[in-house]
Amino acid sequence: MSGGHTQIVLVRDALDMEIIGETQDDAVGEAFDKTAKLLNLPYPGGPLVDKYAQQGNPLAFAFPLSEMPGFNFSFSGIKTSILYFLQDKSKHNPQFVQENLADICASVQHTLIKMLLQKLRKAAKQTGISEVAIAGGVSANSGLRGALLEMGEKEHWNVYIPRFEYCTDNAAMIAMAAHFKYLKGEFSEQTISPMPRMAF
Repeated sequence: MSGGHTQIVLVRDALDMEIIGETQDDAVGEAFDKTAKLLNLPYPGGPLVDKYAQQGNPLAFAFPLSEMPGFNFSFSGIKTSILYFLQDKSKHNPQFVQENLADICASVQHTLIKMLLQKLRKAAKQTGISEVAIAGGVSANSGLRGALLEMGEKEHWNVYIPRFEYCTDNAAMIAMAAHFKYLKGEFSEQTISPMPRMAF
């Protein structure tokens, strides 16, 4: 499972990989960052949501889980529900966010992790895999790391989680790839277009 463009990738060997599920809108990392923005936390907000979540009650507030076919994800619905939730609560109490920041973060994080792991468990059961790894910036999230280890123990998976310092955002990986291209003198014309959903 990777976070930058949230995907579930089935890896049979180094040359045989298949994307079996992916987000249909924002990545989960964007959901964390946009939640942080709604809470007036600085960018990048994901690590701050995680920090406050560790001090809060993950069941304090309920947010809806998006249902998508197969192993696909959607995170736009939860972002909208968080926005309306905060607007409604703040109308009655302008200090609501400040007074409930830890519980809001814990509840949002709990919901996002639940969405990820439900799909991952479903994919594992249907494909028969028992070797599970996560990567990308969101793999640094302490809630996800803990929940995956717990699920892995229950499901008898071998779980692989990168050390915290290797849980970098995809931008760093792209920059490093560009660095080596630059050293080799490999440049592209300015007429090329980005391919955010390039075929794997």
